[in-house]
Amino acid sequence: MAQQGYRLVAPSRSHEHSNPSTFILLGIPGLETAHIWISIPFCATYAIAVLGNFTILFIVKMEPNLCGPMFFFLCMLAVTDLVMSTSTVPKMLSIFWFNSRESSFSAYLTQMYFVHSLSGMESGILVAMAFDRYVDICHPLRHSTTLTNSVVAKIGLAVVLRSGIFALPYPFLHRAVGKLACADISISSYYGLFHLLSEIRMEGFFIAMSYTQILRAIFCLPTKDARLKTFGTCISHLCAISALYIPDLFYSLMLRFGHNVPLHFLILIVNLYHLIPPVLHHIIYGVRAKQIQDRLLQLFTHKET
Repeated sequence: MAQQGYRLVAPSRSHEHSNPSTFILLGIPGLETAHIWISIPFCATYAIAVLGNFTILFIVKMEPNLCGPMFFFLCMLAVTDLVMSTSTVPKMLSIFWFNSRESSFSAYLTQMYFVHSLSGMESGILVAMAFDRYVDICHPLRHSTTLTNSVVAKIGLAVVLRSGIFALPYPFLHRAVGKLACADISISSYYGLFHLLSEIRMEGFFIAMSYTQILRAIFCLPTKDARLKTFGTCISHLCAISALYIPDLFYSLMLRFGHNVPLHFLILIVNLYHLIPPVLHHIIYGVRAKQIQDRLLQLFTHKET
């Protein structure tokens, strides 16, 4: 299975000039005796991520009024978070609980591809949400005609295709595979750094431009209450951006420059990186989106009566 840091890999069978057929996953080296204890918070966090994101999808599906572009992108984000966490955590827990260490080479590459492509999708969805906020605040009368169902679907498709294409080189250039093959990993490292910087620059540029225009429109509002109310509609999105980009940047820089960081600490940080956004995103939108709060309260009060 593909890295994302919670395990080391080593070939159990290999031939000269050929790929290994099986990897042995080692968990967290140096903390093997604590695997069971380490698994408890990861299992609990994964359960919260799955339950929370399924709840978001269920509420949006059941509530006819939650049908705008924001909720379409929110559902995309929930699905992406579900697949992201499920692509890594169950295998990690199987190592901790059942000592299930073997993984095929094809499974390793498949998981690696999905992890990188899903990370890009999360980022792309947040850019789409920024555009939705921009149109809604700066051009409210044109929101429904600009972000039609067709346009929103095309934006979603573009996010998926872009992320899938950018992630294609990773299974073949990944540093772990390069090390196992005793090969030069500089190409993998340079591509990863290029992808990180280009993604942050391009998507950060679009988000910054959107919020520059949003802030200008907010400051032009006549009253303080109107300004605060309008800016409040952006808080969820800004928190979601922080939940994704801050751990992403910290994780990427640590992988490339944290040579003196203890291995077990690096592995734990990498795992948290894959769990933090899926957990925080549904909490952020569940707390901030009044429509979701109201629908959730209706479900609970209906059950009580």
